Amino acid sequence: MGIEIEHKYLVKDDSYKLVASSKSEIRQGFLSRDPERTVRVRTRDDKAFLTVKGKGSGTAHPEFEYEIPVDEALQMMHLCEPPIIEKTRYIVIHEGNRWEVDEFHGTLQGLVIAELEVPDEDYRFNLPAFIGDEVTGDRRFYNSQLGFNTL
Repeated sequence: MGIEIEHKYLVKDDSYKLVASSKSEIRQGFLSRDPERTVRVRTRDDKAFLTVKGKGSGTAHPEFEYEIPVDEALQMMHLCEPPIIEKTRYIVIHEGNRWEVDEFHGTLQGLVIAELEVPDEDYRFNLPAFIGDEVTGDRRFYNSQLGFNTL
């Protein structure tokens, strides 16, 4: 079983763009938004993925991700519950750690969230200057809940 341990933060300015090593365009929808198990289909540039996440505790939760054909992902998007989320993901390497900074578009324009996946719950790291308040564990900022809650 795959376990994902991540920390999630709001981003307070756009200085991450100056230090980003790459960026990609992401479009994702949810086949299930059940808090016990979410099922997401995502396209990222010219690839596609199906991801199943289980309910976890704290910063850790089970996650399984599989690459799938892009044409099948696009067909699955039609089966997803609205809204479909669109975002630009920037990759920032800070002190050897890989931060994913998501800049949301459409009705979520203005929302920017940074995530850091770590190897274990005791892992120590320093925050880049662009990081704001921590929102790890705040359901309002789960991708599966975005577009449904007032932030």
